[in-house]
Amino acid sequence: MFRVYKSENGILLPAESIIPHTWICLFNPLEEEMSYLEKKCHIFPEFLRYPLDEEERPRIEKEEQQVLIILRVPDIISKGIFVRYETIPIGIILTDDYIITVCLKDHPIFEDFITFANKSKTFDLRNPVNFLLNFMLSATSLYIKLLRNIDKALEEYEEEIFKAIENEEIIKMLSIEKTLTYFNTSLQGNDTVLTKIQSGRYVRLTEEDQEVLEDLQIETRQAIEMTKVFLNIVSGTMDAYASIINNNLNLIMKFLASMAIIISIPTTIYSMYGMNIPLPFQELPPFKGTSYAFLFVNLITLFIMFLLFLFFRKKRYL
Repeated sequence: MFRVYKSENGILLPAESIIPHTWICLFNPLEEEMSYLEKKCHIFPEFLRYPLDEEERPRIEKEEQQVLIILRVPDIISKGIFVRYETIPIGIILTDDYIITVCLKDHPIFEDFITFANKSKTFDLRNPVNFLLNFMLSATSLYIKLLRNIDKALEEYEEEIFKAIENEEIIKMLSIEKTLTYFNTSLQGNDTVLTKIQSGRYVRLTEEDQEVLEDLQIETRQAIEMTKVFLNIVSGTMDAYASIINNNLNLIMKFLASMAIIISIPTTIYSMYGMNIPLPFQELPPFKGTSYAFLFVNLITLFIMFLLFLFFRKKRYL
């Protein structure tokens, strides 16, 4: 499918047909639609197909008077116990007469960009470079918005993870780490594209474009730094959690080993008195029907257990 927009008085409006100086928003296209645009707009076939590869990396390419810029933007994926993000490619094709965006799906960034463009009321599709830079700025703003949401989620998960018994919080942290890894790789690729645009070898930049490009580079590098910081936080939190789990396991093992030693004392002593050999206190006469040997043995057993308990308590094993 595709939608066509034109600019009037600095505002993007739907157009009824494809005419020069329009934006063609192509998403989840059929082969017939791509063939139609190839002939209608004289676009290189590979430029329309490259962005449909999910693994396509950010890059810029120029052939004759056509420029292809591929970016990666965040894409929400609902899986399991919480929402996770990945990134998908979006291709922007610039020609003298047309601007074409190609994506695998009708991504929300298109509506966000139109809203942003109409608020500024300065858009003119006869300036494709300005469209490109502002579209990239919208993509970077989306990254920063999602990174701030991730920052809030991290604060919540950090408090929960050290109280958690189940694995739910750990899975959440691992999902965030995976999301941040996707973001980091995609943002660095987008930043490389910006550097190539700045060189002036692919598109011609005016002074106004240079200012927008500088703002865009600052925003992109800020997003990259935020991503790296959050990755370090997640990694540090997971390492701390692993250390706490190991420490708790050691404490439990110390407690169980100490209790096993204390409990083994009665077993050892009573098993000795079950042997058919002379043993201490067995010759003492009974007292009111109760053997002195039984009383002495139990008292000695309890005394030894109490001493062991004090010893392990002092060592903080109990």
